Amino acid sequence: MTREVSSITRTGAHEPFELQVSRGQVAYHRTNFKFGFNPDVDDALETVWAQGGLYSYLAAASVLTVSSSNANDTAAGTGARTVEIFGLDASYNEISETISLNGQTGVSTSQSYLRINRAIVRTAGSGGQNAGVIYAGTGTVTAGVPANIYTTIAAGDNQTLMALWTVPAGYTAYLHELLATVATTQNNKYCTATLVARPLGQVFQVKDKFVISEGSHHQEYSFPLKFDEKTDIEVRAIGDSASADIAISAALDIVYIRNGSTLA
Repeated sequence: MTREVSSITRTGAHEPFELQVSRGQVAYHRTNFKFGFNPDVDDALETVWAQGGLYSYLAAASVLTVSSSNANDTAAGTGARTVEIFGLDASYNEISETISLNGQTGVSTSQSYLRINRAIVRTAGSGGQNAGVIYAGTGTVTAGVPANIYTTIAAGDNQTLMALWTVPAGYTAYLHELLATVATTQNNKYCTATLVARPLGQVFQVKDKFVISEGSHHQEYSFPLKFDEKTDIEVRAIGDSASADIAISAALDIVYIRNGSTLA
């Protein structure tokens, strides 16, 4: 068992607050680096996630089916064997579980999810990665693809790429930084990226917006943006034409703090 070395601030020296939080040495504080990628955005608004299109949220907590587009992603296959799902239950509390894959046949989760925040391949066969696209969703599964898709892991990624996240119950989130990078093979095309948030019971509201033709935009918030518990946070993008062919990545650097907590 690895022993955590005591923070040097406990002996009167200085250590950055951010490092202390990442080391779990600041009570009630947690970090989340949430990142996503969309390989092809044109003139329709899309969420920055690997599946493409505008993300659709579950209306009620549901048992999900987890499956792959490739038969090699199975418990004894050469591809992905197990996947850990991270999300929120009907009360917005954090839950997770590990699923043993069965190729293109859907495997039901043991818990009901209102939100999925992340999925990670934990074990794989000789290929070392997921051979196909791994899905979590609801409805009929056809050739490994559920009728309603709520998360995907692109082939070979071993990790979801979703620039969206929901604040768990009992926490308040603070967004410190946002990074977006845009590239396209087309000339004179640009992308409009938007940070949106939906507090519980409300609608999505624009919190920041910027235009990128090529390259990166790094937005630091000197006074971090505050998001209450149960708020959906998302990065969306749209290109300036039907032939924009924009690839965009986006990342959110978040700390979330338990409500009502005080430090001695």
